[in-house]
Amino acid sequence: MEKIPFTPEGGEQIELYVIEQTTLGGIDYYLVADSEEGDCECMIMKDTSGKDEPEAVFEIVDDDGELNAVAGVFESLLDDVSIVADDSSDKNE
Repeated sequence: MEKIPFTPEGGEQIELYVIEQTTLGGIDYYLVADSEEGDCECMIMKDTSGKDEPEAVFEIVDDDGELNAVAGVFESLLDDVSIVADDSSDKNE
C-alpha cells in the first residue's frame, strides 16, 4: 500500500497509508489511514501544491461541505467502506 509523508503543525512527520485517491475539480484528494489493517483513524486530505512544485503539500480537509462531498465519492468508490465523521471536535458551550 502506498504511503505519504505528513507533518502535522508543530509535530513530527508521520507516514499515512493511502486507501484511495480521486480528483475533483482539478484537486487531488486522498483517503488516508494511520494503520494498514483493522480499525483505524482515517482522514481525507488534499494536495494543495502547485503543478510546478517538486514536493506535494497535503492539507487535512476540514470544510464540512467539501468533506461531505469527497467522503461520498470515496464511499461510492469503496463498496466495503463507510466514512463516519468524528464530531468529538465540536464544542457546545
